[in-house]
Order: sequence, then structure tokens, then C-alpha cells
Amino acid sequence: MLEPYQGRVYDPCCGSGGMFVQSVEFIRPRDRQRQRRPRRDISIYGQESNYTTWRLAKMNLAIRGIEGKIEQGDTFHNDRFPDLKADFILANPPFNVSDWGGERLREDKRWKYGVPPVGNANFAWVQHIVHHLSPTGVAGFVLANGSMSSNQSGEGEIRKQLIEAGLVDCMVALPGQLFYSTQIPACLWFLARDRKNGKFRDRRGEVLFIDARKLGRMVDRTHRELTDEDIARIANTYHAWRGEKDAGKYEDVPGFCKSATLDEIRKHGHVLTPGRYVGAEAKDEDDEPFEQKMQRLVAQLREQQAEAAKLDAAIAANLKELGF
Repeated sequence: MLEPYQGRVYDPCCGSGGMFVQSVEFIRPRDRQRQRRPRRDISIYGQESNYTTWRLAKMNLAIRGIEGKIEQGDTFHNDRFPDLKADFILANPPFNVSDWGGERLREDKRWKYGVPPVGNANFAWVQHIVHHLSPTGVAGFVLANGSMSSNQSGEGEIRKQLIEAGLVDCMVALPGQLFYSTQIPACLWFLARDRKNGKFRDRRGEVLFIDARKLGRMVDRTHRELTDEDIARIANTYHAWRGEKDAGKYEDVPGFCKSATLDEIRKHGHVLTPGRYVGAEAKDEDDEPFEQKMQRLVAQLREQQAEAAKLDAAIAANLKELGF
């Protein structure tokens, strides 16, 4: 969705470097098409607090021939890139962290839109990301669903200030069971510093909402995966809405996407849950005559009742055989 083809790419909680690997994989086809050396147009910056994971990140990049500045340390308390202004920020911060040491950062300069609660780091991550965006920078990151609607401990006021400042570009509600590491429902935030950017249309006063909760397919009993078609649908919707060249014309799709005005968002109390805006999916018109439909449904019901009776009889026979 963000297309980080060139510029400074930053991940403030980079883990083992997965975002960087994916970014480079994303631009490789374009490099091959242009017959040039890969990755020369992007600079990579990352920070990871866990020492072992930091070493894994450096190794992960090294074995793929990716150059980058990956630093170790606590991003909140020891920001290793204090002066960095990134063109792209991609992150998957840990959800709902309560022991982030927020009580020691009450006066931090990064909290321009409100002091984040001591008991939850979600909006500390959001504001750290905003702090490191360049004047034309864009960010995409994963957060827990609660970040879209929570009003606890001043979070609602911070979200309101971010919206009123014109930073929120797009919100995507994700389907459940996407992540192996957590069962907490998640969403995607997209922020942009310059939403009147000449490359795209002027999007000030609007936010795109995408409800992707019904997309994806179950690959096993506990894990869902977005298909290539699902990802393309979400990304293409965003590109068309931004007014990108050759992206086609954007249109609201009931139940899936909606370009909402700032006034609409205010009416919803600055809640950013896509389901509040996209409405219900349009249903195909039912032109089957009532009598015909009832006959079909009754026949279907009787088939199912007969099948249920067979299953009940088989279960009873098995129980009897076992002596019950």
C-alpha cells in the first residue's frame, strides 16, 4: 500500500527485520524490470530492544545482502535515531504493552498530541512514529483494534488530536486469526504528513475506511491468511482513493470501503472503526417467487431433518454397543 521504492525506511521495533526483508522483496521486481542493482534507492533504519532478536535482525539482513543501520536499545528511553525523519515507517509494535516505563516520560517532546497512558504503550508508538515522519512521510503499522475506539486514560483525546491534525489517511480492519503470535484482533493505521501532496489528489478532510474482516481463508483450524487477491483488492482501493496514476476511479463499496469526511468522523466521536462507516454489504435482489422459495426451503429442511435422524440413530447404536 505504501510502495517504499526509494527514501529512508524506518522500523522502530524491527524484531528480526521482517519488514525490511519484505520491503526489499517488494522492490526487487521493479529493479529487475529496470535492469539495475537492487535497493540502491532506499536506506534502512531499525531499532530493537531485545539483544538476541537484534542480533537475529542483523544476521537476517546480512544473509540477504541488505545494508542497513540496525541499532539495539529501548526505543522509548534510548532512541538511537533522535534526528531521523523517515519517508516510510513500517512497524508491527507489540500490542497493549503496560510496562513500557511511561511514568518516566511524562514530559517527552514526542507527545505532541497528548501524553500516552502509563498502562498502555499503543499511542506512545503512534506518536513516536509521527515524530519521526519527514514532511512528506507516510507510515503504516499494525495495532490492536482497541486503538480505534478506546477512550480510556486519554487515548480518545490523543486519537482526536491526530485526526484533527489531518494525519490519519486510512484505516483497515483486519480479519481475526491472522497472527500466530497473538489472538488479539488487529487493524492497520496509515498516516501521512502531507495529504495535499502534488503526486496524488488532495485528501485533506477525508479518511478512507476499509473493512477487510470478511476477507481471507482459513489455512488450518487456527490461522487465517489473506490471499493475493485480497491484498490486491485492499491495496488497489487505497491507491485509487489517493488518486494515483493508472489506479482507476475510486468508489465507495457498501460493506467494504468508505471515504468519510471529517464531519462524519466527528459525529462518531472520533472513533476510527471501519464498520461504523462502510455500512452493510449490498445484497443481490431476490426475485424468486415466495411460493417457489418456500417449497425449495421446506424440501431442503426435510432433507436435513432426515439426515439428522440418520445421524441420531447411528449415534444411539454406537452408544448401545458401548453399553450405554
